[in-house]
Amino acid sequence: MEEPSILDYFKSKLNPRSRQKLELPPLPGDGAGLRPAQGLNHRPLPWRSLFALALALTGQLLLEPPGPQPSLALAFYALGLLFLAWAVWAAEWRLPALRPQVLALDPGTFRLLPFLLAWGLGVAAFFLFNHGLFNLVNVSLWFLAILLFVYSLWLPTPGSWRPWQQARDFLTIAAGYKKFAPWLLLLVFVWGAAIFFRFYQLNAIPAEPFSDHAEKLLDVYDITRGQTKIFFQRNTGREFFQMYLTLAVATLFGTGLSFLSLKLGTALAGFFTLPYIYLLGREFFNKRVAILALALSAVAYWPNVISRVGLRFSLYPLFAAPVFFYLVRGLRTQNRNDFILAGLFLGLGLNGYSSFRFLPIFVLIAVGIYLLHIRASQIRQQTILATVILALTAFLLFLPLLRYTLDSPYIVFYRSLTRLTAAEHSLPGSPLLIFFDNLKNALLMFNWDNGDIWVHSIPNRPALDLVSAVFFIFGLIFLIARYFRQRDWRDLLLVISIPLLLMPSVLSLAFPNENPSLNRTGGAYIPTFLIAAFAMDALYSGLKRLGWRTAALTLVAALVVLSAALNYELVFQQYASQYRLGTWNTSEIADLTRSFEESGNLRANAWVVRYPYWIDTRLVGVWLADPTYDPVIWPDQLGDSASASGAKLFFIKDNDPAALTSLREIYPQGVLTYHRAAPGLIGKDFWVFFVPDSSNRLQPQPFQP
Repeated sequence: MEEPSILDYFKSKLNPRSRQKLELPPLPGDGAGLRPAQGLNHRPLPWRSLFALALALTGQLLLEPPGPQPSLALAFYALGLLFLAWAVWAAEWRLPALRPQVLALDPGTFRLLPFLLAWGLGVAAFFLFNHGLFNLVNVSLWFLAILLFVYSLWLPTPGSWRPWQQARDFLTIAAGYKKFAPWLLLLVFVWGAAIFFRFYQLNAIPAEPFSDHAEKLLDVYDITRGQTKIFFQRNTGREFFQMYLTLAVATLFGTGLSFLSLKLGTALAGFFTLPYIYLLGREFFNKRVAILALALSAVAYWPNVISRVGLRFSLYPLFAAPVFFYLVRGLRTQNRNDFILAGLFLGLGLNGYSSFRFLPIFVLIAVGIYLLHIRASQIRQQTILATVILALTAFLLFLPLLRYTLDSPYIVFYRSLTRLTAAEHSLPGSPLLIFFDNLKNALLMFNWDNGDIWVHSIPNRPALDLVSAVFFIFGLIFLIARYFRQRDWRDLLLVISIPLLLMPSVLSLAFPNENPSLNRTGGAYIPTFLIAAFAMDALYSGLKRLGWRTAALTLVAALVVLSAALNYELVFQQYASQYRLGTWNTSEIADLTRSFEESGNLRANAWVVRYPYWIDTRLVGVWLADPTYDPVIWPDQLGDSASASGAKLFFIKDNDPAALTSLREIYPQGVLTYHRAAPGLIGKDFWVFFVPDSSNRLQPQPFQP
C-alpha cells in the first residue's frame, strides 16, 4: 500500500466518522512515539516547530519592502501554519496558563464624610474652571476632591504599602537566592536595552522639527507667560498634558523651550509605558511572558518611533497600559482598589491625546466580556458597582476638561469631528463600507502595511519586525483556539483588544488615506507584544518539556536578539534617514543666524524670505530656544528692511530668482553665497545674502556666511 501522507493523517484525526485513526510511527529507539523519553538520545527532535517557524519567517520576509510578494508570502505562511498545527498536535508547543481567578466579595464599606466632601469640592472646582485656566484655587480644590474621593473608597490592606521595607526584604531574599541572580541580571539587561532604544541619539533622531513642534512650543511658552490653559486652541486644539510635561522636562533637565524638550518628554512617556507591559504579562500569564513582552516592546520600531517624534502620540499607550492592567487585575481579583487606579489613569489619559477618547468604550466592552462569562449574580452586581466607581474616579480627573468642553464643545471635538464626519471633508463613500475597509487595512498593518505617513513611520512596511510579526500571528491563533476550548474571558479580551485599540485610526472615515497610522493605533501595541510573547513562551515551554531546554533558551534568545537588530536598523537607519530627507534643514539656517548674532549683529536683522512650501520660519526660533522668534519677511516687504540699521542677513530659497533680483537692486553692496546643505539632503540648498553695515564700511565684518 502507498504510504499515508500528512493530509491523510489530519483527515483521519479530524473526521469523526473515520474508524481507522492513523498514528505517527515511533522515533527510532523510542517506543513511546511522540512522548518525550528520558535521556539525551531519546529526545524527539521538534522539527515540525522548526519548519513552521522557518516557513512563517520566510512568508513574513516576503512581505517586507522593497518588492513585497503577497501571494508567495501567503503560500509560505499557509504551509507554516499547517506545520504549526502539526507541531501543536505533537505537543511541541505548550501554551502559558492564565493566572487563577480570585472571586472575592467586596465588603461594601466606605467613608461617607470624605465622599461627600469630595463631591462638594469637585462641584466648587468645576465652577471655578469657568475661564478655561488653571489657578491655585481651582487646582487645589480639584486635587483635594480627588484625594478625598480615593480615600473614601479605598480598601485598606494591612501591610500592603511598605515600599522601603518591601524593597529591603526583596534585596535580602535576592541576595540569598542563587537561582534569582540570573533572572535579576536578565531584567537589568532588558531594561538597559529599553533605555538605549528610547534615548540613544535622541538629540539627533529625529533630526529636525516641523510645524506641529513650533505650535507645541508656543503653547508651552504661553504657560510661562501666565496663560495656564486647560485646553490649547492653537493648531485645531490640544489637551493640556503634554504642554505641562514639556515645561517640567525643560525645567528639570535644563533643556529650555526646545525640540529636545518635546522629544525627551514623549520618550519618557514611551519608556514609562514599559513597566505596565511587563506587569500585564505577569497578570495574564507568567514572568517569562512578561519579560519577553518587555523585551520585544522595548526594542520595537513602532513604539520607539512614536515616542521619539516629540508629539503627543506616546501618551495614548502611556495611560492605556495602566488602565488595561488595573482593569484586568480588578476583574480577576475583584479588588475595588484596582478599579479606582484604573479610573485614575483613565481620567488622566483623557487629558493627554484625543485618540485616548475611545478608552472609556474599551473599558465598557471589557467589563461586558467579563460579565458574559461570569454566572454568579453577586459577582456580576459587584463588578457593575466597581465599574461605576471607576467611571466616577475618571470623571473627577476629567473635570477641568469637562468644564471646558461644555463651554466650547466644537473647539474640543473639532479635530475628531473632521475625521469621523463630513465636518471638513465629505465622506468618500458609504460610512459603513469605509469603516470595514479601514478596519481591514488597520488589521493588516502588523504584517503588511502600516500606512504612508513618513513623520512617524517608515511608509508601506509592516508595523512589526520579522520576528514579532510571526509570533503575533501564532499567538492570535493560539488564543482564539484556546478560547473556544476553555471560554476564558481573558483570552477573548486580548484578541478583541486589538481591533478596539485600533479604532481611533479606523474611525478616520473622512480621510481613509490616514488609516492605518502608528500614532492613532499606539494603544494597540500593548496587547500586540503580549500576544507575540505569549506565543514565544509557548515555543520555549514546549521544547523545554521535550528535553531541549538549552536549545529552546538559545533559540528564544537568538530570536529576541534578531528582533533587536532588525529594529535598530529600522529606527536608527531607515527612519532616521527618511525623516531627515522629509524635513527642511532649519537647523542650518538657525546656526548661521546664531553665528551672525555672535558676530555682534542684531538677530532682528536676519530674515528668511517667504517662499511657497518652503520652511516654517518659526522653526528657526525653535532652534534658537525662542519660539516667539519668527524671521519671516515677505518678498514685497524687502524694501522696508532698508530702514533697519546695522548689518543684515537674508536666507532665500535656491530657486527664488525674483527675491535675489530684488535684494541686489536694494543692496548692490550685498554679498551672495550659495549654502550647500549637509551631504545627502538633495534639494535643501539655499542662498545667503549678507549686507555689511553701511555705517562701518572700512571695518572688517567678522561674520562669514
